[in-house]
Amino acid sequence: MRAPKALAAAAIFLVCWGLVQTWFWAHGQLVDWPVYRDYGRAIVDHGRVPYRDFAVEYPPGALPVFVAPAPFQDYAGAFAWLMAACGVALVFVVAELRLRAAFLVALAPVLAGSLILSRFDLWPALLTTAALAALLGERHRLGWALLGGAVAAKLWPLVLVPLALVWAARRGRAGASLAGLAVVLVAFVPFAVVAPHGLWDSMRAQASRPLQVESLGASLLATFGHPHVITTHGSQNLVGHGAVAALFALLQAVALVAVWVAFARGPATTERLLRYSAAAVCAFVALGKVLSPQFLIWLIPLVPLVRGRRGAAATATLAAALVLTQVWFPLRYWSYADTFHLAGVVLVRNLALVVLLGVLVWPTSTARGLPHSS
Repeated sequence: MRAPKALAAAAIFLVCWGLVQTWFWAHGQLVDWPVYRDYGRAIVDHGRVPYRDFAVEYPPGALPVFVAPAPFQDYAGAFAWLMAACGVALVFVVAELRLRAAFLVALAPVLAGSLILSRFDLWPALLTTAALAALLGERHRLGWALLGGAVAAKLWPLVLVPLALVWAARRGRAGASLAGLAVVLVAFVPFAVVAPHGLWDSMRAQASRPLQVESLGASLLATFGHPHVITTHGSQNLVGHGAVAALFALLQAVALVAVWVAFARGPATTERLLRYSAAAVCAFVALGKVLSPQFLIWLIPLVPLVRGRRGAAATATLAAALVLTQVWFPLRYWSYADTFHLAGVVLVRNLALVVLLGVLVWPTSTARGLPHSS
């Protein structure tokens, strides 16, 4: 019965994918695919080397999904179909872990809105979820290789590496992590050799980004003050609040370490790995100095995998955060960025993500009706 239901969930995903290309979603879109197109066609049509001949904002593992649609005249359409395929694959992977969660993931397009059509975040989300599925299925080398691919595609899956190391070590398979390291090296080393400065500048630019306008820190300042906004690093950011950005970077790091330590101190069970994986990604998203709307896509396949009342509460909270995001993005994004219109809504969305983190990490021993384990 699993296969037919997984197919049904995939069909729902495709229906939702088509739906967000119509109605109000079709208006006022803010798209990233032109940047991807320029990267892909520079490589395919002109034989230019990324990081050496032109600057690239993303890690090397993202390049395949930029290059694949490049031969097509309609790059946007080809890219959208590629992401739709990633979404369908993601539904099937989630179905292997928890069938009910696959139907929740199938609603991802209508929950995330039109941004899901033109961002490549379904690619690292697919690799990350597939890595967890492989690790849980005791296919350790495959799991680590997929996790390495996810890190190479977009660096955020690094937050799962400490959890995966604990999981592997408890099963005597810590050595399998070398497969992940090998994939990262294969992705990065060629560019480190031919374009060390370009690759370093790409990584440094991401790490040095200022307080992005939709982050928790920025939304607090926008709601209760009148900060100045400039466009840098490909986004709108606040000027003159380096201390706030540093504070939230510190909070993010502390929260991540706390999640890793909490997992390591308890049993390495399937349910705990899934829950703490969702918590680690949530901490990275909610407390960082940058919070672009597409970051929430990373949570869509992970949070519904959490079981019980905790999982239901977490999924409902994530859904609320996604819907709140659509209140201003994309139609009213510039109104917020220019005049801080709806700043209170942005703040409530960000606080919802903090609540989500709390739901995921709250000790089960203090939650009535839940199993007594941390």
